[in-house]
Amino acid sequence: MSELTRLRIDKWLWTARFFKTRRLASEAVLGGKVHLNGQRCKPSKEVKVGSILLIHKDQYRWELTVLALNKQRRPASEVSVWYQETTESHEKRQQQIIDYKEQRQLLPHSERESRPNKKQRRQIHRFKQNDR
Repeated sequence: MSELTRLRIDKWLWTARFFKTRRLASEAVLGGKVHLNGQRCKPSKEVKVGSILLIHKDQYRWELTVLALNKQRRPASEVSVWYQETTESHEKRQQQIIDYKEQRQLLPHSERESRPNKKQRRQIHRFKQNDR
């Protein structure tokens, strides 16, 4: 790891693999989904070692402390040592994951969200053509 003292928050979120692209990280910061030291910030705000981040993504929430900075995106196995998540945050997120899986198992396969198959697509096309 390089010896950085500061790094833009959008770049850190991208390198730490919280977001797939840097643009998504910027949009999340601008949208108020990321708080630095308890306050909203802009994507250009700099993160330092010891900063506290609160990240909301989908229905999940992370509360973590930054332990390391790196300007290059690395594999997930290496990235996990760049931050330390609070135990409450980790336990709550794991419980949400378990609850979500249980809810999906309760739904019959036919009611789960999925793409239409070939037969269903044909029916949709016929319905739309008859509507004109």
